[in-house]
Amino acid sequence: MRKLKITELNRLSRDDFKKTEKIPLIVVLDNVRSLHNVGSVFRTSDAFLVEAVYLCGITATPPQAEIHKTALGAEDSVDWKYFENTLDAVESLKQNGYHLTAIEQAENSIPLEKFHLEKNKKQAIIFGNEVHGVAQEVMNQCDLCIEIPQFGTKHSLNVSVSAGIVIWEMAKKYKL
Repeated sequence: MRKLKITELNRLSRDDFKKTEKIPLIVVLDNVRSLHNVGSVFRTSDAFLVEAVYLCGITATPPQAEIHKTALGAEDSVDWKYFENTLDAVESLKQNGYHLTAIEQAENSIPLEKFHLEKNKKQAIIFGNEVHGVAQEVMNQCDLCIEIPQFGTKHSLNVSVSAGIVIWEMAKKYKL
C-alpha cells in the first residue's frame, strides 16, 4: 500500500469547485464561537460539495487566520453568507424552499440513522453554540430535529465533529 501524492488526488481547482454542481444542502452555524470549529465546517463542506455555509450571530466570518488554519482555504471555495440573527437566516431559507433541520438533542428528535432524506428537497441543517446548542427560538422554526446517537458517558460531541458526521450522512444520501 502506497500513500497517494497530492498530485494524484485529482482535486478540483477553486474555480472548478465553484462551477461544480453542489448537493442542495446549506449548513447554518447558530452562534458558534470557536473559529477552529468554523474552519472545520468549511473544510468538511468543501469535501462534500455543500452549497453554502450560513454564519450567524457571534459566529466569525472569513477572513480570519484561525478559520483559515483549519479550513485550509475552503473558506474561499465554499460560498458563505453572514446573518446578524439566525432567525433571519431561517426566514430566508424558508422563503427559498429549504427544509430546516436542527441537529440537537430534543424531544421527538429522529436518530440520524433513521432519517430519510427526500432527494428532491433542499435541506438546511442547523448546528448550535458549543455550550447552549441550537437556540430554542430557532428550534421552534425547524421542520424536524436529528440527533446523533451516543453510547458513552458524555452527552455531546464537538460541533465540528457533529457537522462532519451529519454532512457525510447527508452527502451519502444525496449521492447514492
